[in-house]
Amino acid sequence: MQTDGSRSALVDQYISQFPPEIQERLIMIREKIRKAAPEATETIAYKIPTYRLNGNLVHFAAFKNHIGLYPTPGGIEAFKEQLIGYKRAKGSIQFPHGKPVPYDLIFKIVEYRVAENRKV
Repeated sequence: MQTDGSRSALVDQYISQFPPEIQERLIMIREKIRKAAPEATETIAYKIPTYRLNGNLVHFAAFKNHIGLYPTPGGIEAFKEQLIGYKRAKGSIQFPHGKPVPYDLIFKIVEYRVAENRKV
């Protein structure tokens, strides 16, 4: 696990297992997370890329039909209006392949999560 905010080789390996078009999306999501949470630790937990800052911050993962973002229920509730049209569950959001990924919204969600975790 990296503790200095540097890139995790494990996350590099995770991303490299997907087709190029999915890799591009995962790399962009990773960049948005790292920009919004530069002090977060990047690692693999639950077999997916994970970011920690005062506890779990956010996770992401690629699947056959979508990319999942896991910003905890608080991160989803705070942006529920902007997330209309995306499949959601209590702690997850699905961004379907073949549709644009809302990278700026992901950045805002992660910024929110950073502030939320710093309150703890």
